Amino acid sequence: MQNHELRPETKRFLERQHGHFIGGAWLAEGEERIEVFNPATGSVIATTAAGGQADIDKVVAAARQAFAKPDWAGMSPSVRGKLLWRIADLIEQNGAQLAELEFLNNGKARDIIAQRDVPAAADVFRYFAGWATKIYGKTASLSRPTLHAYTLKEPLGVAGLIIPWNFPLLMAAWKLAPALAAGCSCILKPAEETPLTALRLVELVLEAGIPPGVVNLVTGYGHVVGAALAAHDGVDKVAFTGSTEVGKLIVRAAAGNLKKLSLELGGKSPTIILPDADLAAAKAAAAGSIFFNAGQVCAAGSRLFVHRSIFEDVVDAVAQRAKTIRVGAGDEPETEMGPLISKKHLERVDGYVQSGIGQGAEVLAGGSRLDRDGYFFKPTVLAGTAPHMSVVREEIFGPVLVSDSFDDLDEVAANANSSIYGLSASIWTQNVKAAHSLARKLQAGSILVNAGGGLDPNLPFGGYKQSGWGREFGEDGLELYLQTKSVVIGG
Repeated sequence: MQNHELRPETKRFLERQHGHFIGGAWLAEGEERIEVFNPATGSVIATTAAGGQADIDKVVAAARQAFAKPDWAGMSPSVRGKLLWRIADLIEQNGAQLAELEFLNNGKARDIIAQRDVPAAADVFRYFAGWATKIYGKTASLSRPTLHAYTLKEPLGVAGLIIPWNFPLLMAAWKLAPALAAGCSCILKPAEETPLTALRLVELVLEAGIPPGVVNLVTGYGHVVGAALAAHDGVDKVAFTGSTEVGKLIVRAAAGNLKKLSLELGGKSPTIILPDADLAAAKAAAAGSIFFNAGQVCAAGSRLFVHRSIFEDVVDAVAQRAKTIRVGAGDEPETEMGPLISKKHLERVDGYVQSGIGQGAEVLAGGSRLDRDGYFFKPTVLAGTAPHMSVVREEIFGPVLVSDSFDDLDEVAANANSSIYGLSASIWTQNVKAAHSLARKLQAGSILVNAGGGLDPNLPFGGYKQSGWGREFGEDGLELYLQTKSVVIGG
């Protein structure tokens, strides 16, 4: 899609000089700019401000000032809930433009964004809008009956929200909604590759009536702005979604003031198919789990384990599906899989695949870049892999599936758990006993049995081991933005 075909409001948005949003005002200070690319073409579509330490100091001061005022943390919970609901309404009303910005900036199919990401973002705000009126402590019976004791649930304070590039709009909603429901003030830091929907979302937050300084946004490079936000003593909590490598850097940066952290990090999730599974459904799910969003999904099913008796049948079917997936730009008719996010990431994914091939992996489908402009990689299925290979051990974050066979449940559980990650796992079987047995053995935060997706605002999502700390969604997700105070009154 060319600029002259864009919606007029989208074209005007792209042409603007985007700056930071601090204390309720847009600021475009400094001369350094970051180019924003369309990954389907490699062309520049916008620029944003490259923030620095001074911008972080300024935005933290604005967020702290807003948190100290009674018009947000002290606001009636029902009013706060209504404002979050209003944000959801505005997301839906501006859904076509948000989808257009997201597909231009992220690369996935525009229709998928409009049908899935936009409604899901609105749903997250509505879900946590309901929690705003349900935050309360408890009374406690103490050993001394003359004492009256209770607990209070209070917002943590200023929350730094660092979001990734694979689901920019959704991840902003995942972080902003619970933080706002809890009464925190927020500083949103989008990925430098994909800032556009976050910038537009902040405009909608302002339109919804959120008080100035409660939601702020700073753009810039992660190693500059993200690092400064994670280390700042004026920030009480950081919520981060991204790689395990960067997550470890944030842990070290947060040690200065012992700020609270929630980290949703990498994954190398297994899909396990038993011989009694509904094979048609299992084959489709195995392909969908790794090739959706070009494999740029933290919970992507990137390791496929199939019972030896059906291994060739299943893996061949997944490979045939990979060969038929229509790869293209997000606005091309019938596109099923878009590009990778950047040239750098394309080279990274290609490097992993070539490394696997060099170590003896067999290419059943794909295995190389697509010969066209943009950052496209073919849906890839590898067989003959071994546990020591990088393609098996490390998160590739691309449309690359490795496969292996197994003979019994203990074997496949051990192999599935042999990863440093533990975000998600998928089991396909009609044997209820086997499903329950495997679900208990697998070291992962989410276990899906005969189901795809599984993400719902009411269901906690997060990882074991090096897949992170804490949970998104549900009451668990809300608690990450609250702290508990005990009060004892003598009689």
